[in-house]
Order: sequence, then C-alpha cells, then structure tokens
Amino acid sequence: MNVTLRQLRALVALVRTGSFTQAAASLHVTQSALSGQIKELEQALGVRLVERSTRRIGLTEAGRGFYPLVDKILQDLEGVLHGIDDLKALKKGVVRVAAPQLMACTLLPEVIAAFSHAHPEVQVRLADCEVDSVLARVASGEVDFGVGPERPTGADIAAQALFELPFMVVFPPGHALEPLPRIGWNDVVQHPFIALQGQFTELLTHDLHGALRDLTLRPSHEVAFMSTALSLVHACQGITTCLPYADSLVKLYQLRMRPLLGPELRRKFQVYQRASASLAPAAAEFARFLHAQVASRGWNTVRE
Repeated sequence: MNVTLRQLRALVALVRTGSFTQAAASLHVTQSALSGQIKELEQALGVRLVERSTRRIGLTEAGRGFYPLVDKILQDLEGVLHGIDDLKALKKGVVRVAAPQLMACTLLPEVIAAFSHAHPEVQVRLADCEVDSVLARVASGEVDFGVGPERPTGADIAAQALFELPFMVVFPPGHALEPLPRIGWNDVVQHPFIALQGQFTELLTHDLHGALRDLTLRPSHEVAFMSTALSLVHACQGITTCLPYADSLVKLYQLRMRPLLGPELRRKFQVYQRASASLAPAAAEFARFLHAQVASRGWNTVRE
C-alpha cells in the first residue's frame, strides 16, 4: 500500500472546504491535480472515500471512518514539525553538560546565567562531578558534552580546545608570600602545600619535576575538592594552587591569588563530546556561547 502525505492532505482539505475548487486553492494545486490525488488514495486503499455529485461532496461510510484518523495523524505531524522548528530556533530544548566540581561552581554558573538570559526557553542542566568522571558521562550519553582538563581519549570521544591557563598560587592575607614581587615554585615548596587527590597532584608533580629537577612537591594535605583546599588555606593551614577561572571562589574565601612563575605551568581545558553523535541545536549553541564567553575573558589562546 503506497499512501502519501500529499494524498492525505488533499482528503482533509476537501472535507474541510467541501469543494474541489477551494481545496485545490488552499493547497496551491490545480483542481485536476487534487482530484487525481483523491483517486490515487482511493485506489491505494481499495475503497471509495468521497461521494461526488454536482451539488455537494460528501464522504462514504468508509470515508467517514477513515477521515478522523487521517485528520488526527496530520495534526500530530504538524505538532512534531513545529516542535522541530522550535528546537532549531532555540525556542526550547535541554542541554546537559558535565564539568568538574570547581568549574561547576565558578565559571559555568556565570555562563549558564548569561545563556539563559539570551535563550530563556532552553534548560541547561549541569552535572557537577569529579574530573575523571567527565569523560565517562560523555561516553555513556548521559550528557551532551563535557568540559574538563586535557585527558587522553579514545576514538569514541572528540575533543576541542577551550582554553589554556597558568597555575596561580593562593594564600591567606598577611602570608609570607604576599610581599614578594615575584613568586616562584621554589618559594611555594618552602610552605605547607595543600593539593588535590588523583591526577591533579600527579601531573603537577611530573611537570614541576620536568622543569626543575631539584624541586619536589610534598603536599602536607591532599583533599578531594578545591573548596576544601581553600578552606584549609583560609584557616592558615597551608597554601595551594588553582587556575584563574576559580577567582570568584578564591575571593569568596577572602584569599590572595598571584601568578606563579619560575616556571609557568599551564593546564589545557577541552570540550568533549561523542565522536559519533552531532550536538542538538540547543547544545551546539551553548557550546558556541561557552567558547565566546571564554574568548571575552581572554582565555581562548591555546599553546601548542
């Protein structure tokens, strides 16, 4: 059975107008073309749907049973198509993003607020998690994309550079580091250091040892979250390092943040998504918006 949408729309237009002439005009086709579509529909179904006479047009018994179903199908289809148009126009949609806990409580809320102001009908759902969970959530399809520090990926994950930032040293007001005109890693290792668990400390130690072989980072505390590290710094239990995007949290704890030189160690952050899946319009627009927000802060330069 070969029934087309054009034939179904022809039947609905004919019933609604009660006239081949008016129905043809509403569909922008000739009257003979409309009549041919109705005949083709009847032949495909094997039943007569329309009673034709010189005075009026009516439906047969089969037509009266068939028409309400066709009308509902076309209305449902129109609703679906309008929904697609809304998604394309960013009038609605849901964006799911995974990010490490520190980024989720500093940079991303500001970006989400600005995006929501521009696209109020689009919902952005933020999944805050451990750094090493970002890629897993992307790979499983739990989120549309993830944002996090550079990590090795398989063929199933595509990565796009977002920004690259240098480490900053964080210490309480009045600390011995504050009067120094220039703070280097050789100054940092002279004080109790509060580090993050996992790859953060492993990579930092590796980079530092690669640049200055005579310096070794020996943390006095290793904690799971940067908020805990900053709380310990606030309590004068040591100093820590973080990246400039966390400046709002550093200020919240009333701490000082200064560039850390000799050498300058940097971290790249990337946007991760499944390589086999394209982003929906709302998610693609949020990713573009995120890149623009980063660029406006001067963080878009990534060194090779």
